[in-house]
Amino acid sequence: MRAMLLRAALALTLLAHAAHAQAPALAPAAAREAAPRLLVLRGDLLASTRARVRGGDPSLKPAVDALVHDADRALREGPFTVTAKKRVPASGDRHDYMSVGPYWWPDPSRPNGLPYVRRDGQRNPETTNDYDSPRQAAMVDAVETLALAGYLTGNAAYTDRAAYLLRVWYLDPATRMNPNLRFGQAVPGRTEGRGTGIIDTHRLVRLADALGLLAASGRWPAAEQQGVRDWMRAYLGWLRDSKIGRDEQRSANNHGSWYDAQVAALALYVGDTATARSTLERAKTLRIVRQIRPDGRQPLELARTRSLHYSVFNLDALMDLAEMGRKVGVDLWGYRSPQGGSIRGALDYVAPYADPAKKWPGQEITTIEPDLLLEPLRRARAAYGGDAYAAPLARIPASAVSASRVQLLYPEVTRP
Repeated sequence: MRAMLLRAALALTLLAHAAHAQAPALAPAAAREAAPRLLVLRGDLLASTRARVRGGDPSLKPAVDALVHDADRALREGPFTVTAKKRVPASGDRHDYMSVGPYWWPDPSRPNGLPYVRRDGQRNPETTNDYDSPRQAAMVDAVETLALAGYLTGNAAYTDRAAYLLRVWYLDPATRMNPNLRFGQAVPGRTEGRGTGIIDTHRLVRLADALGLLAASGRWPAAEQQGVRDWMRAYLGWLRDSKIGRDEQRSANNHGSWYDAQVAALALYVGDTATARSTLERAKTLRIVRQIRPDGRQPLELARTRSLHYSVFNLDALMDLAEMGRKVGVDLWGYRSPQGGSIRGALDYVAPYADPAKKWPGQEITTIEPDLLLEPLRRARAAYGGDAYAAPLARIPASAVSASRVQLLYPEVTRP
């Protein structure tokens, strides 16, 4: 009997060693991490990153240090609110968001400069003068940073601060933003608000994932979660039903893509799967078919004075849509239009310009950041698998990669 028990114990030991030998690197630690439920980021990758961070993986240290530095700064900044502005919208309510078109300038040929004239790609510094767009950008950036840092490091101070910033912006009756963008990207002398202004809230797509990380922490009060969800539901209704929202939905370029991304993300966040799925299904014809040529060119973005920037910016929106499509059974990552256009083709067109030595042939009046294509390429590798895009990724300067947050969101493939 004793011999039989010894043989059984030995067999179990050998099986355990065999399983360990066949497992991929870090799989046991990653398996203990429940993947957070996210919309456009990959929860499984982020759970693996957290296991590596908490295990002291030295390859992630520069990126973690940079994230913690940013999170520590975010603890000291804000809170941010639309009611901080001295300007009063035409509604008379400071709770209404206000911004001005970034590429519109006073007409030098007119004494009062009105109406403003457009200079594509040239940002008017007036946009930062007591308007809400910088405040909203700062709030979303801080919440994203704090939520991610809290998730990866377990520091509750980060999570609590993120919840506070959300409470001030969305919930506190004295400071909350009204759920509309009636006065977004106004053009002095022309309009007090327009559909184009909805691009101001494109960051809500990633904010929804930050909300998911906060909810997973167990420290964000349920009543506040519900309050933010109610705000998002109201804003989604305004996006879909208002004239300004419908105008933006009809936009053919990146504005239309980001409109769809916002609608799909907010719909998924509030539990309206049917709206999300129909929006994502229509993106095949409304966005990919209309925007991307068989050779991967995006003509509407190439016509801009910042043509590489906007080609990648639109691609970011399409990739967000594709990732959300995975959640509801709509395949945008693999979709190819009848004419041959696809998300992968659009990325293939710009991918060679990850190499800073390779000159972009189009017009680009601003400096191209060396890590511009890092996240799209890493995301595509996660979507398509294998060593896809290894060559262009290798061309991105290491100095632009090591401390990048992309290292945490879409980490390098680890092999035994």
